Amino acid sequence: MTGNILTKREKDVFERLVLNKTTKEIAQELGISEKTVRNHVSNTMQKLGCKGRAGAVIELLKLGEISL
Repeated sequence: MTGNILTKREKDVFERLVLNKTTKEIAQELGISEKTVRNHVSNTMQKLGCKGRAGAVIELLKLGEISL
C-alpha cells in the first residue's frame, strides 16, 4: 500500500489518537459524533487489516500516514 490510504477525516482522527485524545475529545474537536469517530477508526483498521487501534497507529506510522 502506498499513497494516501486514509481519507482526510480518518487522518484527522488518528492524528488525535496518537496525542492520546479520547473518542469524546476527538468528536468535540472535529465537530462530529462519537459514533462517527468510531466509524473512522473501524474503517481504518479494516483497510489496514489491524485488530486494534494501537496496531492501526503502528501501521500508519510505518506507512508515513501519520507522525508523532
